[in-house]
Amino acid sequence: MRKKQKTTPPSPPRTNAEESDLFDDLPDDLVVFILCKVSSSASSPSDLISILITCKRLNRLGVHPLVLSKASPKALAVRAKKWSESAHRFLRLCVNSGNIEASYTLGMIRFYCLQNRGSGASLMAKAAIKTHAPALYSLAVIQFNGSGGSKNDKNLKAGVALCARAAFLGHVDALRELGHCLQDGYGVRQNVSEGRRLLVQANTRELASVLRARSASPDPSLNGSGCGLLSDFGCDVVEPETHPVNTFLKEWFGSGCDGSGLRMCSHVGCGRPETRPHEFRRCSVCGAVNYCSRGCQALDWKLRHKMECVPMERWLEGNNGGDNGGVGVGGGDGGGEEEGELN
Repeated sequence: MRKKQKTTPPSPPRTNAEESDLFDDLPDDLVVFILCKVSSSASSPSDLISILITCKRLNRLGVHPLVLSKASPKALAVRAKKWSESAHRFLRLCVNSGNIEASYTLGMIRFYCLQNRGSGASLMAKAAIKTHAPALYSLAVIQFNGSGGSKNDKNLKAGVALCARAAFLGHVDALRELGHCLQDGYGVRQNVSEGRRLLVQANTRELASVLRARSASPDPSLNGSGCGLLSDFGCDVVEPETHPVNTFLKEWFGSGCDGSGLRMCSHVGCGRPETRPHEFRRCSVCGAVNYCSRGCQALDWKLRHKMECVPMERWLEGNNGGDNGGVGVGGGDGGGEEEGELN
């Protein structure tokens, strides 16, 4: 009599809980390492948020200090129209985790948008101490303009010192600003030859960035044409990518007037507003634009204003408005073009 062979009963289908065991078995250190890579390469805040809402474990590890410290500028690019206490809290967490970019971003938002001048300047200083060039330059602009205070609060020497540090780190706008200060004796002993050298160096760095962009992109518009290395204003370049915090400022202040008569910097990539009436310098030729800094003036001249600047009689006769009067930036030094001076 033949024995019946024993058959193994089919295994029951795996449940969702069992299928997730592979992820659950991963050590936290490995998950944090992966999240750091995602955080540093995120192209928007939603990239991080989509991870945080996936499961409780990722929600917990996604706010690990190491992950937040690696968050990229684009991952911190909160939109003004979506600003909320939760967004504020997220940036604070990143700051407390040692994220230098978050210190700069939240510092700019607090200083200009929330009008918490002391806290905002302190956060920017925290980033500047860690050699964050944009933070150094922004603090220099605040010192040059006396932002957040009165005209008497301007500290030109401090502005020059901060500009020099940012220029040393390769910040083109700071390099150009420092060159004009030396050339005009603004906040520093006048040294025309050294100022000219720094302006040429700024133009060279700018041209190099254009050439790198052209080699990396087949876009024919990236041609760096119209470049005058000896010009005060540098090469005719395509508009550089706007920093996320400058985009936030532009959205926050909208049309550039909040009803108080305060103006925004006319360079479309800036977004900085005045903190008191007549804080920014105005073009003495047309009187239609105003700038927070020489860097913004030079870039806006190349991108837009040189096509629009038309002399106005009332500005040529003299302008008594503006508390930054008498700071000229005359052009026409070999480049064949002249930029309107700032009053």
